[in-house]
Amino acid sequence: MRENGKAEIQAIGAGALNQAVKAIAIARGFVAPHGMDLICVPAFIDITIDGEERTAIKLLIEPR
Repeated sequence: MRENGKAEIQAIGAGALNQAVKAIAIARGFVAPHGMDLICVPAFIDITIDGEERTAIKLLIEPR
């Protein structure tokens, strides 16, 4: 966040998405004292893993 001004997380599966959302919640608390308010924009994406098409969720995190 400090270097690029935004971050992107890709998650496949309910467990991975749960962990990603928890990480975003922790990050919000970490950067809030520095005056940064994070927002998260979710989107579906199709990716290829080992030649197999999978649907993932992309989380774009950026300051408000």
